Amino acid sequence: MPQRESQDDVFALMRDPATHGGEAVRQIDTHAAAVFLSGRCAYKIKRAVKFPFLDYSTLEKRKAACDAEMEVNRPFAPAIYRRVVAITREPDGKLALDGRGSPVEWAVEMRRFDEDATLDRLAERHGIDGALADTLARVVAIAHASAPVVAAQPWLDALARFIDQNDAAFRETPRLFSRATAAILWQQSHAALGRLTPLLLKRGELGLVRRGHGDLHLGNIALIDGAPVPFDAIEFDPLIAAGDVLYDLAFLLMDLVERSLTEAANVVLNRYLAETRRADDLDALGALPLFLSLRAAIRAKVTAARLDTAGAGDKAATAKAATTYFRLACDLIAPPPPTLVAVGGLSGTGKSVLARALAAGLPPSPGAVVLRSDAERKALFGAAETDRLPPEAYSAESTDKVYATLADKARRIVAAGHSAIVDAVYAEPSERRAVEAVASSAGVRLYGLFLVADLSTRLARVGARQHDASDADAAVAHRQEAYAVGAMDWTEVDASGSPTETLEHARIALAR
Repeated sequence: MPQRESQDDVFALMRDPATHGGEAVRQIDTHAAAVFLSGRCAYKIKRAVKFPFLDYSTLEKRKAACDAEMEVNRPFAPAIYRRVVAITREPDGKLALDGRGSPVEWAVEMRRFDEDATLDRLAERHGIDGALADTLARVVAIAHASAPVVAAQPWLDALARFIDQNDAAFRETPRLFSRATAAILWQQSHAALGRLTPLLLKRGELGLVRRGHGDLHLGNIALIDGAPVPFDAIEFDPLIAAGDVLYDLAFLLMDLVERSLTEAANVVLNRYLAETRRADDLDALGALPLFLSLRAAIRAKVTAARLDTAGAGDKAATAKAATTYFRLACDLIAPPPPTLVAVGGLSGTGKSVLARALAAGLPPSPGAVVLRSDAERKALFGAAETDRLPPEAYSAESTDKVYATLADKARRIVAAGHSAIVDAVYAEPSERRAVEAVASSAGVRLYGLFLVADLSTRLARVGARQHDASDADAAVAHRQEAYAVGAMDWTEVDASGSPTETLEHARIALAR
């Protein structure tokens, strides 16, 4: 319940343009804070409230929360979060921002950014393109790399409570959420958590349960100076902010999926995995359905809670949003079986372009993980994706290691219940048999596609590449003309046309 302490005089001070050098002021209110925007500055003041999940009921607690917000958010957004500043009572009895008197309130001072530049608003206007999704994944991977490691067991206990709290909220709102469906979601969620607990505890031992952002959706990411910057990370509860790094990422992925931005979601997942280069994350893909579903369920609960304070004109939209999140949570917790696709072909046939185009359309959400031989070879030698490797990196021994790595990673991905697309030349029959064996041992079907195009087309394509993981050039393309690929029992796909035409040919082949 809100405390009786009044902050009216403080808010009046912060609304007064004179406090900000005559600049106009805009106030934004949430259940837990009031934000005052003026000129190039923003000031966030914690409301004197106490809820089950946060307590700002005293000045000391609000000061501690401001300090915690700075500590938690500076690693994500050092350009936004400046300092904690006091609102003081001066000797003449008047209030002042950053005065010399006794503090009566505290605020987080931030750099103001364009409120229309948050990614949720950008998505509504333009969507999220592949380049922005790629950059976004890199930003998250960098933030996770330095996030503090925390114990796994308290977080796992909290997950169980979150599932129960969601269920209780759903049962209290039967006009929005079917009790029978909610009961199934509760059962499936707990079953998944029980099944995944040993894996997640092991992830904790590996240092992959960390204090992350905790609220990483598009509305909490702003485009500043052309780069996506996460802000407003959870500071009031370490357990809500804690979790497996993929659980933190899952909020962003779920938000993209809910908005039907499936291609962007797939780019984020694949770029994140490529940046971290952690093979253990492939095993953890088995937890992604639970993580995505739980994020959607929490969003459904929180959205439904806003109905009590929503205006008459907003109630219908709020109710629709809550039920949409709920249905998504129910869909995500029970994913379809995985698929394994192998895309082969000589250099310049467009394998990587096709693999990326197919990935978002392969369930479960948010689409298939793409494994690329060129990227794996660079990782094998500790090089960046666009670094050029010396000729010895393409020895038969190195190539065998690359294909063995591809097979092992594909096995781990499909064993975790996720789909994979493997992109490599696959000119040797033994290489094709190896990936077929992966599918057979995992009990999934392999869709083998082999792209074909004439030499002149391939030469033009390899000559036009820039900033790409492939080192293949015209000389490589000429040498490959002599390859004896043997009997081809994969489906040959005409790749001599545009990428769109190749994609359509491949989809027809997969449908067969």
